[in-house]
Amino acid sequence: MTGQDFRERVDGYPTHRIAGYPVRAGRPFPHGAVPVPGGVNFSVYSDRATRMSLVLFEHGGARPVAELEFPPEFRIGSVYAMTVFGLDVEDLQYGFRADGPFDPARGDRFDPARVLGDPYAKLVSGRDVWGREPDRSDLYPYRSQVVAEDFDWGGDTPLRIPYEDLVVYEAHVRGFTRHPSSGVSAPGTYAGLVEKIPYLVELGVNCVELLPVFEFDEFDNPRSDPVTGERLLDYWGYNTVHFFAPKAGYAATGRHGMQADEFKHLVRELHRAGLEVVLDVVFNHTAEGNEHGPTLSFRGLDNATYYMLTPQGEYYNFSGTGNTVNCNHPVVRDFVLNCLRYWVAEYHVDGFRFDLAAILDRGPDGTPLPNPPLLEQLAHDPVLRHTKLIAEAWDAGGLYQVGQFPNYGRWSEWNGRFRDAARRFVKGEPGVAGELATRMAGSPDLYRDRSATASINFVTCHDGFTLHDLVSYNGKHNEANGEDNRDGSDDNLSWNCGEEGPTASPHVAALRLRQMKNLLLILLTSQGVPMLLAGDEVGRTQHGNNNTYCQDNELSWFDWDLLDDRAELLEFTRALIAFRRAHPSLRRADPPVGAAAPGQPLPDVSWHGVRPWQPDWSAHVRLLALLRGGRPEGGPAGAGDEHVYVALNAHWEAHDLELPRLPDGETWHLFTDTGAAHPHALHPIGAEPPLLHPERYHLGPHSAVVLVGRPRTA
Repeated sequence: MTGQDFRERVDGYPTHRIAGYPVRAGRPFPHGAVPVPGGVNFSVYSDRATRMSLVLFEHGGARPVAELEFPPEFRIGSVYAMTVFGLDVEDLQYGFRADGPFDPARGDRFDPARVLGDPYAKLVSGRDVWGREPDRSDLYPYRSQVVAEDFDWGGDTPLRIPYEDLVVYEAHVRGFTRHPSSGVSAPGTYAGLVEKIPYLVELGVNCVELLPVFEFDEFDNPRSDPVTGERLLDYWGYNTVHFFAPKAGYAATGRHGMQADEFKHLVRELHRAGLEVVLDVVFNHTAEGNEHGPTLSFRGLDNATYYMLTPQGEYYNFSGTGNTVNCNHPVVRDFVLNCLRYWVAEYHVDGFRFDLAAILDRGPDGTPLPNPPLLEQLAHDPVLRHTKLIAEAWDAGGLYQVGQFPNYGRWSEWNGRFRDAARRFVKGEPGVAGELATRMAGSPDLYRDRSATASINFVTCHDGFTLHDLVSYNGKHNEANGEDNRDGSDDNLSWNCGEEGPTASPHVAALRLRQMKNLLLILLTSQGVPMLLAGDEVGRTQHGNNNTYCQDNELSWFDWDLLDDRAELLEFTRALIAFRRAHPSLRRADPPVGAAAPGQPLPDVSWHGVRPWQPDWSAHVRLLALLRGGRPEGGPAGAGDEHVYVALNAHWEAHDLELPRLPDGETWHLFTDTGAAHPHALHPIGAEPPLLHPERYHLGPHSAVVLVGRPRTA
């Protein structure tokens, strides 16, 4: 008898009958609902429950068809496990009913009237079609389901693009193709995004970072538009209901329960096109909110385990949303780890960006831990060995850890200090040149013990102004969010270039375009990993709203007509990305040393002012120039990298620059000048014209220039 035969003989037959169903004691691991020969194994954790039942539904049924209480002998430690035979998994929906004490002061909030979602559910129904008003009388709004893991990946394997070669593109699945101008067959879906992959390839990005795609409830927002009265939704999705399940409402096939396959298809096609997939994940809080929020899953199964609670049993709120997940509890650590493993193994995702990640290193009482076990475990987990881990290294409780996030040699960080320095410099604030110089060199003051690739550089992201609005508004205009303009940050470091909002002035419009180019140029010529916000390459506007979390409309959607309307900015962005790819000196992972290596004629990085080799760090100075040394001395043209000179003038006056002298036989060529008139502002890579006066350059106000140094051509 083989081992398989023995296992089928032992496990393939029931020992009990409960509520008319043949069952036997199940296996405690893995948690969730897992098909086994002849049935389904159900496993759920609860330390404090006194009774647990499995609640079964037929697909779409209004009421349960059966409830199967776990016998005491089916409980192993704090895990209830049962195998139920003869189930049709395609017609099966289920949940759990947990009974136990209701004693909030001790952290217990059991409610046997609730049917609870399985924390490990791989599919969830209830919000299958985006924006379809739910039935408020439904006592069981979310149903857990079993997923078929039979997708044909066609040989897909991880791309493993080196960090230093990444150009990240942050996008919202629905918003990217929902606009009528998108022209896709299934707007606002995973399938719709697949149709836009050629655009991403042509743009030049090679990593898509998607806003949350774990199942959430878009109706989890009580507010309405104060002008139209239209209900506002939870558009961004930072309010997770189920962590293992892809958002059904983002799938054209969600109503048929095929959202898992549709998302896998998206990942496979992105990989085929050479793009990695990073998911924005939210493990700092859940959709259950505080004590006034709904009981959906964790609260009803084991509130005291899953959430950080005060000694009085109230919820700590380091997330700003009502609750905080107790991430460093051993059970919750395992939950997070198993979730990420699942998305890597079953969905082939390449990395994760952790929302408010500073919470992940807090202990049960909220105190930051010197050696947070969850972060260490994620860094060293064998399944996640090549997975990109990116932290938003702050939280809503005031913990700011940029440059100090516990990294274990694996974590990268959204570098908020890069964002702030770039914004302040370009708007013309004094005394910022030194700070920006450090940020453009990969922030070695923050990441010297790691590498420049620990810095995810960005100027804008989903949370805040778009690039267009950053140069068009001095203040936020969030009235449409229904919170009397109180929401969203007031510290935007923006400048409207002389007029607030839309302008008819050609001068203001030209200055805004130049400022957008300046910011993009800084981003894409800096060491570290650049991240673009979707739509910034075409100047997408949110009309001054810097917190569109609730705006499922044209305020948030990508307007594809802008590809023609803002063609100059799009061409500039594509060219900059291609320029970065063509010049390894812009993508160095090692921190700069500021000296020439053996065989190199110029230092890896050097700083300059109006005069070469004489940077001016005075508080009043608004000019910065840097030179990145390239090709080895005496090396043939094309062997290695060209020298790259970047000069940034945030002053309202022009400056005449003396240029650094190049090795004999080489001269400066002009790649781009943001102050020059189109089409003379941008030149093809490899065919840049030499300067007429190679010793000097006239740089206009609020402008930036990129020069390349290479041998003279005959």
